[in-house]
Amino acid sequence: MVNPRALIVEDDPDFRSSLAALVSREGYETSEVSTLSEAHAALAARPPDLALVDLGLPDGSGLELLRQEEGAVPVEIVVITGNATVETAVEALRQGALDYLVKPVDRARLRSVLANVARTRDLKREVSDLRGELRELGRFGPMVGRSPAMQAVYDLIARVAPTQATVFITGESGTGKELVAQTIHRLSTRRNKPLVALNCGAISPTLIESELFGHERGSFTGADRRRAGYFEEAAGGTLFLDEISEMPIELQVKLLRVLETETVTRVGASDPIKVDVRVIAASNRDPRKAVEEGTLREDLLYRLNVFPIHLPPLRERAGDVELLAAHFLEELNAREGTGKRFSAAAIERLCALPWPGNVREIKNVVERAAILADDTIEPTALPEAQAGHALRAADASLQIRVGSSIAQVERRLILATLDQLEGDKKRAAEVLGISLKTLYNRLNVYAAASTPKEDGSVPLDSAKLA
Repeated sequence: MVNPRALIVEDDPDFRSSLAALVSREGYETSEVSTLSEAHAALAARPPDLALVDLGLPDGSGLELLRQEEGAVPVEIVVITGNATVETAVEALRQGALDYLVKPVDRARLRSVLANVARTRDLKREVSDLRGELRELGRFGPMVGRSPAMQAVYDLIARVAPTQATVFITGESGTGKELVAQTIHRLSTRRNKPLVALNCGAISPTLIESELFGHERGSFTGADRRRAGYFEEAAGGTLFLDEISEMPIELQVKLLRVLETETVTRVGASDPIKVDVRVIAASNRDPRKAVEEGTLREDLLYRLNVFPIHLPPLRERAGDVELLAAHFLEELNAREGTGKRFSAAAIERLCALPWPGNVREIKNVVERAAILADDTIEPTALPEAQAGHALRAADASLQIRVGSSIAQVERRLILATLDQLEGDKKRAAEVLGISLKTLYNRLNVYAAASTPKEDGSVPLDSAKLA
């Protein structure tokens, strides 16, 4: 790994060499200059990750280095002076200084600054690389799309990821909210810690408190051992709470308290446990409407909605359909060892479809089409532009082969109903006449059966479970 680089801008040779030695011991490659003009030249020739700058230089004020030219590689600047005043400190920070140190420099504080710069350097470079990839390929990490609507989302992700802010992601079913959470975590300082995901609608209301906060042995029937909850499992990392408006309203009060106190109390315990967790929440419903309907507490929404990100539906992402279809077909080809492609007519058909199920629907359609096609996917392998999308679930039919097992029939019926309702699990449970918990239990069983085999292959209908 390449060490971070620091430029020392200081006219006192003794202090400059002493400071350079301290910085070098923290793993930095250091270079030294003594004047403002030399500093400008050094920054232009080989921009470092960090510049430690004395305010009082022979040929001007070190504050001038804060006014970096547009388009220049951004450099973090820490101002150092032996004549500290409130005015100079405020002015340095206002103009963009990372920090303000006073001579003699506090070594512990300097080490903290250096560690922070080194830690965030890789994040900034990865964000920069991702933006370059976006311009060339229309991708941002695991996310695909070059439309203006998605570029706006990428910009929001890039801004919030390195911070500790709570994020609330909204968007229709199938738009990729969990991918956003994964990307935020990947670009955060918590990236080397766990990302734990919980679907609040998939767990029984009687068990979700234990799942979130943990429990002590004997705290309820079946609690035969102590168990850490999701908050403890995500310690130091990120907790993704999907379908937050499906969480029981009485538990939302406890969640709010956890977010405010940064402590959890296991079920059956009395002593709180300190937790350091970043929370990302998501919902496919309008959170304001959920508040009006009484399924989401308004105070919890305020606490979660620090940095909102709305994912646009596919119909608002002009030009992304073809890109997404090509991406999913490329994944399938790599997985199955094939070389299938779309015909021009098939691409035209794909772009004409309404895609109410968003990205999840296009992924499923591409997979089905690839199964039906030999080498080239033609329009005959795709849905009609006006067929199959506006139908009600009751209007669709499912053919069952005589001799199929009840389990096979049940699986096909559940997956077909979900497909017809564009992944709306709550509505699918209502249509099927089962509880939402039962539906999620079935999907978990199907997902377990769809894990990759030893040869790396995956059952072909696994995409429906995404």
